[in-house]
Amino acid sequence: MLPDYEHAKALFGRYGLELSAGCYEKLDCYASFLVEYNQKVNLTALTAPEEILIKHFLDSMLLTQHVQIPLGARVIDVGTGAGFPSVPVLLLREDLQLTLLDSLNKRIVFLQQLTEKLGIRVRCIHARAEEAGRLPELREQFDLATARAVAAMPVLTEYCIPFVKPGGIFVAMKGPSEHASDATHGAAKLGGAEPYGVDYLLEEDARRLICIRKISQTSTKYPRNSSQIKAKPLI
Repeated sequence: MLPDYEHAKALFGRYGLELSAGCYEKLDCYASFLVEYNQKVNLTALTAPEEILIKHFLDSMLLTQHVQIPLGARVIDVGTGAGFPSVPVLLLREDLQLTLLDSLNKRIVFLQQLTEKLGIRVRCIHARAEEAGRLPELREQFDLATARAVAAMPVLTEYCIPFVKPGGIFVAMKGPSEHASDATHGAAKLGGAEPYGVDYLLEEDARRLICIRKISQTSTKYPRNSSQIKAKPLI
């Protein structure tokens, strides 16, 4: 399915990432299963092998180049969809403890089957982020929360920061049109420090990570219900 191993290894190497043969084999399995499953459940608009390799796998794994993730960190991927960015990150960093959260059960079913095929241990949860963020077993339990273009930053911040424990970090994968300043007000309300951006290029495309370090507990007022978040985002 994917371009051959030597091609993929050289591509990843240009970005400072070492791609082992074992990791490549799992990515190849991932790509094949994603394209196959996509015929019955819409998971991705990208189905060409090179596009999957670069825009899904490489882009996801570049998170490890720009964010320091502690050994054995607990990670939650909010609105994970087809498992990006966190599943490729886990294939590079097998020490991580990963939870995948999505509001659509058909995606969770895909992810459960995918992780079984890949032989990785992952917790998959079917729930809305604003409801899951109030559960004691999930609230402020994670070193890192990630999300990839799920919503605009004022909304996404309220969905994600409640999962992060003080001292942890929330990282949103975004394009250059969104800015760290978009999340300043929300971060302050939710116990976060001043947001900052990390810019990088993926081939010729501009990418931006928006990062918020958690410095204090989130007020029990948050997250609000979905209609409140959308009607009055934290801006």
